[in-house]
Amino acid sequence: MSKTGKRESNFLVQGSILAVASIISRIIGLLYRIPLKSIIGDIGNDYYGTAMEIYSILLLISSYSLPVAVSKLVSARMAKGQRKNAYRIFKGALVFAIVSGSAACLIVYFGAGFITTYVVNTPLSIFALKVLAPTLLVVALLGVVRGFFQGMGTMMPSAISQLIEQIINAVVSVWSAYMLFQYGTKIGAVLGNPATYAEAYGAAGGTLGTGVGALAALLFTILVFIVYRIVFIKQVKNDHSGKTESYGRIFSVLIMTILPVLLSTTIYNITSFLDTSIFKQIAEYQGYKPLDYSTMWGIYVGEYKVLVNVPIAIASAVAASSVPSLSTAFTARDIREVKRKVAYSIRFIMVIAIPCAVGMAVLASPILQLLFQDSREMPERMMQIGAVSIVFYSLSTLSNGILQGINRMNVPVKNAVVTLVLHMGVLVALMYFFDMNIYAVVWANTFFSFLMCVLNAMAIRKYLRYRQEIPRTFIVPCICAAAMGGAVYGVYQLIMKFLNINALATFVSILVGVCVYGVLLLLLRGLRERELKSFPMGNLIIKIAKKLHLM
Repeated sequence: MSKTGKRESNFLVQGSILAVASIISRIIGLLYRIPLKSIIGDIGNDYYGTAMEIYSILLLISSYSLPVAVSKLVSARMAKGQRKNAYRIFKGALVFAIVSGSAACLIVYFGAGFITTYVVNTPLSIFALKVLAPTLLVVALLGVVRGFFQGMGTMMPSAISQLIEQIINAVVSVWSAYMLFQYGTKIGAVLGNPATYAEAYGAAGGTLGTGVGALAALLFTILVFIVYRIVFIKQVKNDHSGKTESYGRIFSVLIMTILPVLLSTTIYNITSFLDTSIFKQIAEYQGYKPLDYSTMWGIYVGEYKVLVNVPIAIASAVAASSVPSLSTAFTARDIREVKRKVAYSIRFIMVIAIPCAVGMAVLASPILQLLFQDSREMPERMMQIGAVSIVFYSLSTLSNGILQGINRMNVPVKNAVVTLVLHMGVLVALMYFFDMNIYAVVWANTFFSFLMCVLNAMAIRKYLRYRQEIPRTFIVPCICAAAMGGAVYGVYQLIMKFLNINALATFVSILVGVCVYGVLLLLLRGLRERELKSFPMGNLIIKIAKKLHLM
């Protein structure tokens, strides 16, 4: 294999490792939300989801920007052989994480009452939010260590730590939610409102798992770093590449790198927080009772978003892995290599996101019944309306990472500001003038993700002079997914007609859908052998495809 081929293979393999870990983590996250929902209900899901939205905004400041920034700066210095400076970047980032994580922790803990009561109109989410406060410091430190390893070109520590984090999170969340729900029932009985306090304390138990899981992941990555440090310090001592960067310069570069990423991710993700506040304030103004709009929001965050975020996790993983890789190629002025990686990553995402969107739309009610025992019309309609956002969010998340990787970090910020303003206008209009209640949130978020895709695509084309290949990246997956959707619907209806067992019909129809989509994708050459080799279990897929004469 040529050097270029090896680089392509390693790029997608590393992305695939993180993507697979993210998918498994999301699946675990999905599975534990099933018993959690049965314990705390829709109202408890509202308290849990609202606390998590507030926590996520502060988490963006203390954590989310750090892995991307650290991986970008470390990979750029490693590309020049500057191991000493790469290590100093890591140590400087740890100091930054301690300061920003501690500040975020204090803001959340002491400001929880004000935020939950006056900003998001959900006072009883205060317990869940206070439990989350220490997690901000833990995740900030975890983000730096993960970013360091990603910058060194290995995704394994991040991938394994994700799995450890989610498994422990799942176990602790369900157990503590159950225990605190019982405790909350007793507290509520004393205060004269047993149901509401039970759900509020149960939600706090659910958030406890988030902190314990993050702590376990941090301890694992520290252990890996201690082992790796022995070898790395020897390489640092043998580094004679040039001038050592001062910590003053490192903090300056770190902050200048973090700020655009921070602004981009904050604006990009603040939509959920603003949606919470806008939806509840307008719903109350329109005369909805607190329990009614709390139930709607609980369904939205506890069922719809949980399902939709599973495939979007793949895009987040590929985006995270693409930043250091693209940064290295861009630093070396290898624009051809940058364009190749952009094309590969977009095709990789679309091959997965498009069928996921179709499958979620076609099997909306069966999946909801299978996982949440929920046959209500509202969550089904949410899934059918919002399924297409899986494609748009996946692509916009990836394009954010691409622009950051080519040192155009301000562009996603500008795009996100424009999109956020228009998104809020759409949400208010749909709720206020058309009284679409929770469906307005789904439509507005779909609009947000679509517009981000368009603006980011225009920027990538401008700065890289990149022309997106259309047929194999978009048209072929759409054709295959449409055929898959028809097959899935037909098989599901057939099994339900004769056996009327939803679980069996859902599993079999999904299996048939995967086979139909995979076969058509290979027959229509949506993926070629060289690309498949870089996918998880790619060689096995190639072997089977050749035996079946599909390649």
